[in-house]
Formats: sequence, C-alpha cells, structure tokens
Amino acid sequence: MVIAESLPGDTRGPAEEKEPLPVLPRISDATLRDSAHMAGVEFTAKDARIIADLLVRTGVELVEVGMVSGPSSADADLILATHEAVGPEHSMSLVMVRDRQQVTKALDEAVRLGVKYVMFSIPTSQEHAALKLASPSEKYLTALAKAAIEGAKERGLHVTFSGEDGARTPKERLVPYVEAGFAAGADRFRLAETVAYLSPWQMEAKIADLTAIDGSEIEIHSHNMLGMAVANSLAAVRAGAQWISATVGGIGERGGNAPLAELLTSLRVVHGDTRFDLGHLTELSRVALKGAGLGEAFQSGPTTAHAFAYELPGQLSNPSAYETLPAELVGNSRELRVRSRISPALVRWAVTDSGVEDGLDVESFTTWLTNRQERDGRPLLDRDGIRKAAVDFQSI
Repeated sequence: MVIAESLPGDTRGPAEEKEPLPVLPRISDATLRDSAHMAGVEFTAKDARIIADLLVRTGVELVEVGMVSGPSSADADLILATHEAVGPEHSMSLVMVRDRQQVTKALDEAVRLGVKYVMFSIPTSQEHAALKLASPSEKYLTALAKAAIEGAKERGLHVTFSGEDGARTPKERLVPYVEAGFAAGADRFRLAETVAYLSPWQMEAKIADLTAIDGSEIEIHSHNMLGMAVANSLAAVRAGAQWISATVGGIGERGGNAPLAELLTSLRVVHGDTRFDLGHLTELSRVALKGAGLGEAFQSGPTTAHAFAYELPGQLSNPSAYETLPAELVGNSRELRVRSRISPALVRWAVTDSGVEDGLDVESFTTWLTNRQERDGRPLLDRDGIRKAAVDFQSI
C-alpha cells in the first residue's frame, strides 16, 4: 500500500492509506453526447462551449459531443461549438453504425465538421444487433465493424469502437469482435454497459478478458441504474482499463451515467489521485443541469422521473432491450419526453390506440408539430401532449 500525503484543501489530518491502481485512468466525458440525447434534454451551442471549457480545465481529456449518422447532422452546432471552445483535439463525436453505406455518409459528415476523434456505436449483443443491424450474426457484426474502422482510418481519424450493450455480450462473441477491431486499426475499444447488468467483481472479469488482448486500449462507459457506475468504472481500471467515460452530475439515459464529480473525488480520496482540478466541479454541475432543464440536482437510479423516459420509438417499442429491470417492478412507469426530435415513427407510437390516429396525415402532422415546437421555444412534450396536438391539427 502507498501512504498518500494530505491532499490540498483537506484539513482533516493525515490521509489514510491509498489503494494504488494499475494505471491512472484517463477521463472522457459524454455529457454533450449521452446526456444531450436523454429524453427531453437538449443543450445549446452556448451550453456546449461553457461545459466543454470547464471539462478540459478540470482535466478531462476528451469531450464527447454529438451524434453523427449522416449528412446535415442535427448536432452540427454542438460539435462546432465544442471545437471552438476546446479544439477538435479534445473532442470526440459518436458515429452510428448500421450499414456500410450509412457509415460512409456519416464519416464524410464527420470530416466536413472537422472531427478528429470518432467513436463508433456498434451493437454487439445478439438482442441489440437483431434490432438494429441487417443481421445479428457474429460474421456480419465483425465485417461491419472492420469496414467502418478501415473507412475512418483512411480519412485520418482516431477511432474508438464500442460494444453497445457489451456488458451483456457473451465472451465468445465479444472477444473475437474486439480482436478484429484492433486488427483493423482501431485505437481504442469502449465497453458500454448500456444496460446496467454487472457487479464490480463481474466487471473486473469482463474487462480482464479484453485487456488480455495484445495491444488493447480499453474504456468503460457505465450506466447507473443499479447505483454502481462509479464502482464498476473503478473495477474496470483495476482490471487494466485505461479510460473511464462519465457525465457531469451523472445525467444521462437509463438511470444516468457514472457521475464525474463522484468519480474524480473517489479517485482522489480512495486512490490519492491529485491530477484533476476539482474546483470547477460545482460550477460544471450547475451549468449542465440548468442547460438540461433538470433543476439544481439530478438523481440517478430506477425511481426517478427520468429513469424510464424515452424519446426514440425503438426504445419505446422494445423497452426490454434497454431496461435493467421493468419500470413496474419499482412502481415507476415509462414516459415519452421530447422537444424537437419528433419523427413520424414517434408520432405513430404516441397516437396508437388513442382514437386520434384515424385519418391523421402523420407526415404532415409531424412537420406541423415540429414547426410549432420551434415557434414556442421547444416545450417538453409527452404522449398526451402529442395526442392533444394531433386533435388541434385535425381541427385546422
């Protein structure tokens, strides 16, 4: 054990023994990506500039911002604002991977926006692959990832590739996929605990399978539905992971993410890690929570109003693919929360079995509703709000 000196600003006497880690983890923050896409949350370009600057001043190496799935990215303003604040060398944008043609368009858009670091979101569990890819087969998954990685490297991009729902992906499916990704030229692999599923000791075993791959660089991205996102992130580092992904205040989908403040203070108190400037954390939380419209404090876990809130029709139609446990088990309920990301598919889900869908021109109504939201300052909509709006539209 290492005896750490008393930490600056700590007046409680000599520090206790600190537990050394195999490596001191590098930190990426997904507030402007994962949290920006939680139900009903939308940051502005001004928010992005302030949050990104504070993150980098705190010591966060990469600010993950925006999602790129093809031309005319809806997150272009967030991405460009972050580049303006901290430079593309401190920024990483997520690229959705669904098929080769879509990936090519997304990569071209990423290059147009000046992105230098990309993170491929690729569903690895059989359940998620079956929902999102043309085939759930391991062969197709590996071929698609290989093509995406090679396409990005040809464009001179730094590549992190993910295992979306990786925590539930069996070792015999996950490890060959990760090996193939590194062989194709990827720089880093992110295990996404998309569905909170593992205990810290299970996480150590899962990550150890990946860090055993020769030349691997591993990142962990945990969700906090079970309240173990920080513990699982630190367990991943104990097993050799070099990166941890967090969010300000722990905000994010499905119970939230590993909260940045708790993570950095745990690294300091438990492991004696003094690399980070913790003085920015409170301001960061206030700015991010205000920008997200979540009040002064965000609660994570399964009993909050945001725990089972969605704004994507695929999540609403297939909740079991995203939920650690059903909402009803804890007396909670699924909710629709959306501001501007309104689509015909989302409208169809909202109005089904309501009586207002009969004769509704969904495409025209979606355009009308989107324009009304823009005019009114993007108020938060739930299912009842969409149904009421449909009645208003039909009366015009």
